[in-house]
Amino acid sequence: MPKLLYASTSPYSSKVRMAAAYAGIAVDLVPIKTEEKPADLMIANPLGKIPVLVLEDGRSIHDSRAITQHLNRSSKNALFPRNPDKRLEAEVLEALADGICDCALSMVYERRTRPEEMVYQPWLDRQWAKITAALDLLNANPPKLPKKITAGQMALRACLGYLSLRFAGKWEKGRARLTRWAARFDEKFPELKPCIPG
Repeated sequence: MPKLLYASTSPYSSKVRMAAAYAGIAVDLVPIKTEEKPADLMIANPLGKIPVLVLEDGRSIHDSRAITQHLNRSSKNALFPRNPDKRLEAEVLEALADGICDCALSMVYERRTRPEEMVYQPWLDRQWAKITAALDLLNANPPKLPKKITAGQMALRACLGYLSLRFAGKWEKGRARLTRWAARFDEKFPELKPCIPG
């Protein structure tokens, strides 16, 4: 069985866990603390980043988008539509959600790794401006939630879960449609709810 090196708070790990569960692909979940630089992680990904999917033949797949593409191929397109336009739409949504998470993580690390007096507020402001611009775009036109969803919708749900974990009460203001979208996702796909960052 493939092993997934992951952290429960990571939005990228969350997306991959949802994708594997949704596609019906069993993985052995191996929790990792990246700050400890464990040997199994550093061997699987010299960047020391998660998630990493370690295949049964020993090959490692990283980053999360490479993993969702692999899971899609392994499941005969359970995660991305065959139609080129719809597939592109799903890939762009996944990239946008991941980009929001990149900005949010940058903010978290800025605060976590620097002494308070050295935290660079203009950097935090710039990252938050990017996040809010993307969230406003998504709030104006939330993605549909049909019976068959894509890795794009999973990435967005993981992203919103991460924002709720790290920026609770901040991202939701003025974004009722996106907040409702997350609640509807959880209602329609309760089996994926345990994968949300927490």
